[in-house]
Amino acid sequence: MTEKSEYRQARWNVPLIFEKTSTGTTSHQFPEAEDEVRKSVGNLDSLIPKKMQRKKPPAIPEVSELQVIRHYTRLSQMTFSVSTGTYPLGSCTMKYNPVINDWAANLDGFAWLHPSQDAATSQGALELMWELEQWLAEITGMDAVTLQPAAGAQGEYTGVMLIREYHRCVTEECEARNEMLIPDAAHGTNPASAAMAGYKVVVVPSSDDGLVNIEALKAAAGPKTAGLMLTNPNTIGVFEKDIEEIAAIVHDAGGLLYYDGANLNAIMGITRPGDMGFDVVHMNLHKSFSTPHGGGGPGAGAVGVKKELADFLPVPRIVKQSDGCFDWDYDFPQTIGKVHGYFGNFGMLVRAYAYIYSLGKRGIRAVAENAVLNANYVAHHVSAIPGFTLPYSRDAPRMHECVISAETLLNETGVSAMNVAKRLLDFGVHAPTVYFPLIVPEALMIEPTETESKQELDVLVSAFREISAEAHSDPEKVKGAPYYTAVRHLDEYRAAHPKTLTLSWRMFQKHEGIDE
Repeated sequence: MTEKSEYRQARWNVPLIFEKTSTGTTSHQFPEAEDEVRKSVGNLDSLIPKKMQRKKPPAIPEVSELQVIRHYTRLSQMTFSVSTGTYPLGSCTMKYNPVINDWAANLDGFAWLHPSQDAATSQGALELMWELEQWLAEITGMDAVTLQPAAGAQGEYTGVMLIREYHRCVTEECEARNEMLIPDAAHGTNPASAAMAGYKVVVVPSSDDGLVNIEALKAAAGPKTAGLMLTNPNTIGVFEKDIEEIAAIVHDAGGLLYYDGANLNAIMGITRPGDMGFDVVHMNLHKSFSTPHGGGGPGAGAVGVKKELADFLPVPRIVKQSDGCFDWDYDFPQTIGKVHGYFGNFGMLVRAYAYIYSLGKRGIRAVAENAVLNANYVAHHVSAIPGFTLPYSRDAPRMHECVISAETLLNETGVSAMNVAKRLLDFGVHAPTVYFPLIVPEALMIEPTETESKQELDVLVSAFREISAEAHSDPEKVKGAPYYTAVRHLDEYRAAHPKTLTLSWRMFQKHEGIDE
């Protein structure tokens, strides 16, 4: 396989759209107001309230429509996406978003609906959300669901706050139960969410198999335990085979079990968190149910709970009345309150609804089965390539993702996991997640999802094989990658440092010393 013939990312010399400004240029010429309008209104500026009038025109680019189209088309050609190549970003489930989902979300009755609109004129949207709640409850084995959280991390925080409210109102041990148990391989947002909710984070180490260390969990669980935050399958892609014992340990200690839904893609339609003993679950609708989340959003982090926690869910709740109509209900005195303005990221909810509706019960199960098959295919072939190994529970089947270690490659050639990730870009494969989880040295976390074909997976495996060969014969070539992308090798430190980020035209002007 030769990367030059297979893939070469577009490189356009694209200045900022503001730098294309030519004073007096407009993208569209609006017709002059009719004389009759001028006579009846007088000065057109009088139509705008004084407090909303600008002292000077907004500083927007003065460009033609064609310039705008070319500018953003070129930028899109310089950007990698799941629509242009394999995107095996582990733990983030970057699956393809079917076009029919976007079509549904752009239907006039959904796209033009105002969040302040009366429920009587929003019945279709309310019915969609109510039905989506029922479907998600069935998929996860929960009794009630809220669609309000706008992202997975906000879903986590909401779930933890529900646990806190449960201990305040039901066990009346809110102050005493001030510890949240979290495995050392957990997603970083888990301890962050727990800390934001006021909990002390207690880390539970992994066993030699990469699973929850049962003895360590027993030692940590006690009267201070509010709950355990866990994802199953776990972060290395292995199913926690002792999940029923884990649930029993936490429940016997008086705590609750929280399910991080980042890895739901491996089990949906096959088994359910509620049947494993989980009390609270958040779902990344922007992962498992396909809605796009590149660039940090938009997302949707629905949360499901068992009936004992239902009264604490955020308001308003959607209710179906006896006449079949739908309405909002704020009358839940024990609610934790709102966690998002209005009712959630509605466009993402429509996409998730369309995804589930188009697949049905058997289709949802097939998604998980194919995701697991693809991950095991990759794990089997990549771990057989010199320099790459499959750590922890080597004989255990991987679920939705696999974590490959490049530690051997680093020791043999000096080529790191980061070097491998950057070189993969030259083969038209997006880099997998690197250096996570922390319990795996030189980690490459790969999640192909169910949407990748065998042919695409073979391209990925072939790329790993060629990179391994390069690392052993010419390591400096791998270290210098990428070569065929729109932007070459970046200095990660400078790119991440807040003083080097230029995020707006105003910041750019200040950086360049340009007067407005």
